[in-house]
Amino acid sequence: MGVTASEVNELRQKTGAGLMDCKKALTESNGDIEAAIDILRKKGQKVSALRAGKAASEGAAVALTTADGKTGIVIKLSSETDFVSKNEAFVKFANDIAKLAIDNQPADLEALKALPYEGLTIGEKVIEMVGKINENIQLTDYEKVTAPGVVAYNHAGNKIGVLVALSLPTDEAVASVGRDVAMQIAAMSPVSVDASSVDPTVIERELAIGREKALAEGKPENMVDKIAQGNLQKFYKENTLLAQQFVKDGSKTVDQALKAVNKDLAVTSFKRVALG
Repeated sequence: MGVTASEVNELRQKTGAGLMDCKKALTESNGDIEAAIDILRKKGQKVSALRAGKAASEGAAVALTTADGKTGIVIKLSSETDFVSKNEAFVKFANDIAKLAIDNQPADLEALKALPYEGLTIGEKVIEMVGKINENIQLTDYEKVTAPGVVAYNHAGNKIGVLVALSLPTDEAVASVGRDVAMQIAAMSPVSVDASSVDPTVIERELAIGREKALAEGKPENMVDKIAQGNLQKFYKENTLLAQQFVKDGSKTVDQALKAVNKDLAVTSFKRVALG
């Protein structure tokens, strides 16, 4: 049967798909709009599988907190190109996902993908967007933290989203230093809060590097382990958040900057989600 221009236009309005894609889907479905939508979604699934190997290194990371400042979420919606990531519809979708995440606080990424969105689930909407744009789009990250105080920070252009969990509620002073710490995390990418929370495999690797370096420099065998420990302490200072030099005031560590606001203020955890 023939497909009318009005039917094609209606399908385009509902899906945003291209003219020829809509016409082919309607022809295949004998003019059934809902069946044609399903065909276009199936095309999206095929495109998604076809493009799964393409690097999705652009996109948007969005961090939000609840109104009471006690729970925060951060999500990442990835795309292949910055052309897509700057598209108004893509940015809106990423922000909508973040809002649904903070409102519903799903248990994990799969639960987030299962939340309803515009008559579909979020996961199905991602697949639909792949079909429309013909680019690999993925919802790849979802993190949540709960604490007496949580600060969210979104780096310029949504390239990085950060959550900082604090030991005290976020009054004006705590929120201010918390934001400074979040910016530090975005810029310096610490591996953990402090030395006690560094992954043991990372510690072993750093010690091994220190030993090999000492031996390569011809240091005495009986000094190698001591030198390796010294290198490990340097690693802690440069790569654990509380021991890092505070970016806004180099005379202090991050821990000292927190204690200057309140002696009981501490970072209990953080999440950093970045593009790439």
